[in-house]
Amino acid sequence: MASRHRITVAVAGAGGKMGSEALRALAADDRFDTVAVLVRDAGQAQASGQYTCPVYDDPERLLMEAHPDVWLDFTDARSVVHHVDRCIAFGVSPVVGATGYTPEDVARWNEACLRQGIGGIAAPNFAIGALLMMRFAAEAARFFTRAEIIEMHHDGKKDAPSGTARRTAEQMAAHREDAAGDPAAHRVSAAGITVTDAAPARGWSYQGVPIHSVRLPGLVAHQEVIFGGAGEVLTIRHDSLSRTSFMPGALLACARVREVRGMVYGLEHLLW
Repeated sequence: MASRHRITVAVAGAGGKMGSEALRALAADDRFDTVAVLVRDAGQAQASGQYTCPVYDDPERLLMEAHPDVWLDFTDARSVVHHVDRCIAFGVSPVVGATGYTPEDVARWNEACLRQGIGGIAAPNFAIGALLMMRFAAEAARFFTRAEIIEMHHDGKKDAPSGTARRTAEQMAAHREDAAGDPAAHRVSAAGITVTDAAPARGWSYQGVPIHSVRLPGLVAHQEVIFGGAGEVLTIRHDSLSRTSFMPGALLACARVREVRGMVYGLEHLLW
């Protein structure tokens, strides 16, 4: 029986690398009780004996039977949207670490959370250092008109560019608009040509910033934002060397999600 003072959490995608790391982090933190996990094959997972809480492969059944305070999702693009839609309908606060959702999904989740009177957090990156990297890049974008992003991840990552790279470009574009007062003034690629004309080898352009995606074994999660100016280059880089780097932010989101209302996009809103 879970202690009443603890936050009850269900982990979706518990069989993956991020989900497994999250289970260890939650177990080591006395603020939380993990009351259920969602995996692809509940029968096989139960037979393995690796989980100490109820195991499900049906999100509806998990929500009806366990009804956790928080749904922590580390699944994939095929599943995350349905999961978050359902947990909000059940009045369960989602913390989304998976990618593959759209801005329209976030807007819909925000409205649904507000109707339910609950909060949710969708975080492109949980690493505190990565959030600082994005913040520093956004500040530098006020002073440089040319920049490129190189993001590097393990070869199992399906989406490209990464959510972190997209979020970085969004924040850089917002700060450029604030500084210039004219968003059109900065909508050029690194080659000095319009976004629609950019050659594929120059990277996938987002918000006027080319993004180059690298997928190789041995990598975890790494990003460089390179700014070029007259006679100088500024490089801002962050490296996650282990998935443990994401856990302090994930636990912070699980602890604070019930304090917010609506769907918050980006963990930075809890930090500054």
